[in-house]
Amino acid sequence: MAENLLIVESPAKASTIKKYLGKNFEVKSSFGHIRDLSKKNFGVDVKNDFKPSYVLDPKKSKVIKELKDAVKNAKTVWLASDEDREGEAIAWHLAQVLKLKEENSKRIVFNEITKKAVTKAIEHPRTINQDIVNAQQARRILDRLVGFELSQLLWKKVKSSLSAGRVQSVAVRFLVDREREIIKFEAAASFKVVAIFTFIDDKGKKVSFKAVLKQKLKDKKTALKFVNTCLKSEFEISSVETKPSKRSPLPPFTTSTLQQEASRKFGFSVAQTMTVAQKLYEAGKITYMRTDSVNLSNDAIANNKELILEKFGKKYLKIRKFKTTAKGAQEAHEAIRPSSMVRKASSDRNQQKLYELIFNRTLASQMADAIFDKTNVTIDISNSPEQFVAKGEVLKFDGFLKAYNYLDEDNKKEKTEILPPLKEKQKLDIDTLTATERFTHHPARYTEASLVKKLEELGIGRPSTYAPIISTIQKRGYVVKESRDGVKRNYNEIVLKNGKITESKKSEIANAEKKKLFPTDIGMVVNDFLSEHFDKIMDYNFTANVEKDFDKIANGKIIWHKMLGKFYTDFHKVVESTTENAERNAGERVLGEDPKTKRKVVVRIAKYGPVVQLGQTEDKEKPQYASLNKEQHLETITLEEALALLEDGGNGKLLGDDPKTGKSIFARIGKFGPLVQLGKYDDEMKEKPQFANLLKGQTIDTITLVQAIKLFELPRTIGKFEEKVVVVGIGRFGPFVLHDGKFVSLKKTDDPMKIEIDRAIELIGDKRKLEKERHIKDFPKNKDLKIIKDRWGRPCVHYKKKYYRIMDKDTDPKKLTEKACLKIVGK
Repeated sequence: MAENLLIVESPAKASTIKKYLGKNFEVKSSFGHIRDLSKKNFGVDVKNDFKPSYVLDPKKSKVIKELKDAVKNAKTVWLASDEDREGEAIAWHLAQVLKLKEENSKRIVFNEITKKAVTKAIEHPRTINQDIVNAQQARRILDRLVGFELSQLLWKKVKSSLSAGRVQSVAVRFLVDREREIIKFEAAASFKVVAIFTFIDDKGKKVSFKAVLKQKLKDKKTALKFVNTCLKSEFEISSVETKPSKRSPLPPFTTSTLQQEASRKFGFSVAQTMTVAQKLYEAGKITYMRTDSVNLSNDAIANNKELILEKFGKKYLKIRKFKTTAKGAQEAHEAIRPSSMVRKASSDRNQQKLYELIFNRTLASQMADAIFDKTNVTIDISNSPEQFVAKGEVLKFDGFLKAYNYLDEDNKKEKTEILPPLKEKQKLDIDTLTATERFTHHPARYTEASLVKKLEELGIGRPSTYAPIISTIQKRGYVVKESRDGVKRNYNEIVLKNGKITESKKSEIANAEKKKLFPTDIGMVVNDFLSEHFDKIMDYNFTANVEKDFDKIANGKIIWHKMLGKFYTDFHKVVESTTENAERNAGERVLGEDPKTKRKVVVRIAKYGPVVQLGQTEDKEKPQYASLNKEQHLETITLEEALALLEDGGNGKLLGDDPKTGKSIFARIGKFGPLVQLGKYDDEMKEKPQFANLLKGQTIDTITLVQAIKLFELPRTIGKFEEKVVVVGIGRFGPFVLHDGKFVSLKKTDDPMKIEIDRAIELIGDKRKLEKERHIKDFPKNKDLKIIKDRWGRPCVHYKKKYYRIMDKDTDPKKLTEKACLKIVGK
């Protein structure tokens, strides 16, 4: 038996480290955290300095037993979890659960999994840093308290089963604020004028180049007048300015910049980038991938220098020391870089792509500037004070661009043309002049990568939290990431060619979105509620300052439970105050009395969002409700506006009347999300209204009457398969096909309004095939229990709709007994 036991959090990391250590070391994995806060009483004793109550993860019982057995046989236990706060906390939890003593346990860290780094770490062990552990504990406890208390409040005030988080809610606010900017935005038109000029060069050859009018023209009348002026004008170059310029390489990657660049170049999601980077790190190919530092070690700089001199020569070398500008960055860490400067890292395509990106960026960071000659040419118009401008550049020395060209085809805005030789007073002919109507564009929606950039700029979150934040807000249904088709837009074009002016109308697809983040209706309602009642938590600067407090705890400058006490005392008072008001009057604001019924009219936050309520729950007649429109707010709505909403049907935004039935159609939030409603709720209601869920991409704020009417065509029967009817509809989880009592989800590319029987049969077949491939074993005597593969292909015990991982990779799932499976699920 080995004298040394080294514990890491990942089995992949363990297998890599095993290669570097001798027989005297046994390497085992904890498979991440082995315990967490209890869910009972928040898992925190608030009155006793926020003392946490931890419970073991029942899914890790076998792992914990194996680790305890291994500890008994080892003289020294080495805790080698990651070097960040999460890793330090994992090491501390292991020490607590395994009852390790300081004299026979050591903490080691390394930012790359190489023989040199691991050996050096073992030669320089330390103890667990309790300040870093406390910083992680403070974050976990604060997020638990805020999350649990806000969630309970949301259940009472907005909608059941909702949840909220401290940082996640701020991230949603970014998206909601931007969406409202876009909704209010009105595009303004103007005309951009582009000319193709020609001249005969010294060799008698006709040469052409492009120039753009300095100013955009305000409307078609002005543009047409200008084009007519150009028809009778002469053109002459008034100035030619050529200046040298340079571009410097970007720093090596941090977590944030790697996520942004992988998104731009490869279309990777933030989570995908981190998953691929994690595999590269665990395989020993790159340094630790959760970092906000752009620092490179002296060894790394020396390795880069050697490769640059060998591959490119001395003139391409320029040693650089980059300084981190991100708020709260820790310079003690290192940037993401290759562990060794070799080109090939993996046979996996995505891993190799990401590795090459990291390799090239690291190499370029120590290379010389790229040198350009930039030329600006100004062209006068004889009959107009306006001027054309042509811009061009010539690359004189490629420098770092030899290794890493960030001005590639994905970044077309940075591209400029190469101009022919031009001189002042030179006469020009005009080949073509085009005045094209252009429109201002609304503020850009966030992508995952640009949201990470925004969070980092404001100091909200840290490298280890960016991916979880973005994943969480999508899982909660507050945000969706999707591509949306643009809309057809007409525009005017005026062309001067061969002495003739022609006008034409053209069309284009405008405002198409690709992989953007959109807030959902529920997300917007929750954001409004939290912003109204918890403005401090939703404040960007306050959230950033909390992050700074965590940093201070990690540096031993403040006491963790005192920081929590300062925050929680004020926060809890607001929760109590809001809860008390909700229980007493649900946050009602009395607007007045309905003159017809003499019943009280109030406005409040209801289960499905902000509503106007006619009457009280204690009245003989049931209250009547109306959802507020997007332009209306609880604080500003008047009695007259509220009565108009109630008159219009009492259930949301009025879209118009159904031409077939004459009934009104409304859009509102229902129990399972946004929907449209056909018919009113009123005292003389003879039949209940009909409801239809919105399609993906549709929102209450933007859906039209025509779109709403189409939704009521669902569910629709599209044919028969195996002598049973096939129906298409939309449910709480999205569009589906229903056949023989079984639901099959439609793919993103399938339109429930257009799908036909052949495609439905294909989807049914695909699901049957998938279920067959996932199935491993059934237990006839226990229908709640079976063994199947989860969505990632891993064998799991499935019990009462819940999945339980089979952690032991050596176990054959087909041989597991019913008793063994129940033990895995904790029964």
